[in-house]
Amino acid sequence: MRQAFSLIDSDIYIMIDADTQYDTSCLPRAIAHFMQHSLDMLNIARIPITKDTHRKYHSFGNKFLTLIVSLLFGKKFDDMLSGYRIFSKAFVKSFPAHSQGFEIESELTIFALQQKMRIDEIGAEYKARPHNSFSKLSTFRDGFKILFMIMQLTCTERPLLIFGILSFLCFIFGVTLGMPILIEYMQTSQVAKFPTLFVCVGLGIVSIIFALFGFLAHLVVKNTKEQRHFTYLLYREEV
Repeated sequence: MRQAFSLIDSDIYIMIDADTQYDTSCLPRAIAHFMQHSLDMLNIARIPITKDTHRKYHSFGNKFLTLIVSLLFGKKFDDMLSGYRIFSKAFVKSFPAHSQGFEIESELTIFALQQKMRIDEIGAEYKARPHNSFSKLSTFRDGFKILFMIMQLTCTERPLLIFGILSFLCFIFGVTLGMPILIEYMQTSQVAKFPTLFVCVGLGIVSIIFALFGFLAHLVVKNTKEQRHFTYLLYREEV
């Protein structure tokens, strides 16, 4: 994918898994929809025509991972892991492509959401695999890889959220531990639990450090997004 995006020069790019499960007859309709709405990415969601089209646990894993991305980056897709998509040149040439395997769909989705690109989703029939054909996707191993990619992209794309949560947790934990000490001091003018007091102060300092890290990382990510958007605009103007 990375090499293809780098070498191929086109106005429209179509990505489709080569296992013949996707309905290619819908491509004219999908391309027309893509062009009519001037999209950057059109996700073609899978609509299984039989109950046994997906392997066991695949449907649950897809829905679970799609839900996580929706909560973290916004609800746009019902089938985030579809391998059937159409891209604009501007999308392809500004996409960083860090994935090493089946995580590519998650990276494509999160990139589109983070960059606030023009995206949409339509459905298409999804058939069972051909006889004696086997999926290379490992349900649990690749599922955890995709989940790790989502968490990694959350840290790199939304650091203010991650560090903000850590800062808040440290602050709440410190206040919870320190409240009895404060009440005791107000009643007796003495502090009997100095180790706990030191822990509370330490948690307060760590909370401030997390907040500062989150803010600085947010500024770095903001600059990176602006650079990606500048690249996107350069190729958008060519079309």
